[in-house]
Amino acid sequence: MSFDKILTLGQTALELGLVNALTVLALFLSYSMLNVCDLSTDGCFTLGAAVGTLVALSGHPWLSLPAAMCAGMISGLVTAVLQTRMGVQSLLAGIVVNTGLYSVNMALTGSKAQLNMNKTPTVFTLAKDALSGTALSGQFKLVVLLIAVALVILFLSFFLRTRLGLAIRATGSNADMVRSSSINPAFTTTVGLCIANAFTGLSGCLMAQQQKSFDINMGSGMVTVALASLLIGGVFLGRRSIPLRAIGTVLGAFIFRVVYALALRLNMPAFMLKAVSSIIVVLAISTPYLKSQLPLLRRRWSASRERGAV
Repeated sequence: MSFDKILTLGQTALELGLVNALTVLALFLSYSMLNVCDLSTDGCFTLGAAVGTLVALSGHPWLSLPAAMCAGMISGLVTAVLQTRMGVQSLLAGIVVNTGLYSVNMALTGSKAQLNMNKTPTVFTLAKDALSGTALSGQFKLVVLLIAVALVILFLSFFLRTRLGLAIRATGSNADMVRSSSINPAFTTTVGLCIANAFTGLSGCLMAQQQKSFDINMGSGMVTVALASLLIGGVFLGRRSIPLRAIGTVLGAFIFRVVYALALRLNMPAFMLKAVSSIIVVLAISTPYLKSQLPLLRRRWSASRERGAV
């Protein structure tokens, strides 16, 4: 593989990794901080893409970003209400919302499975025009994505240190303790899921505008990708400060996309990519456990050698 191809591969992986990093940061808030496994991620990602595409097609590309985030917040609100007010378990609530969002997304697009934005201004084309004639004119996609990811990381770093943010973190650690402290865990769960799904909707919106098209199945498997990236980032940076852990999730998203790109370069069939995602998730989950078991395995191996020598 030539050096130019390596650079192209790295830039593509970085761009896709940054888009996915927004969804990973959403899971960082809901899964790592709030301790809620939100399985509505796939549908919410597609919802953000659908709303963002429709608003961009209407001639308001910048407005598409807050519109997609608001749509994601509504999705998170529905999931939270099912969990906290209707007694539905978190996993089942996510599955129910994810299933229902497919019909919602089809209704929004007028029963069209695909929408094209080749001739529509997007945030990326506007950034390209704004950066024309500068040194960053060829990297306009990276500029937009880096700004979006940096703003989300800054928001999480400050928000999770506020009183409400600390209450959300405490709810994820021990909901009973939070309840005994006169804090309503239903409220903190609702706020956390709304914010997390807003990031997921933003991620879907940017993905659709980056590839200048919308597909009803574009969010399929996104929760697996985000979870794998989150766990990979945790392996590298572990339990550190909030900003470093958030940056670690971005690093995990990039590494995941590099592995994905290498699998494509090896001419792996498209239907095998889901298996690659599953394998990455298993490795990311099992690596810390296997590392903790290494000393025990070494002791057993040493003991067996001593018995054999005797």
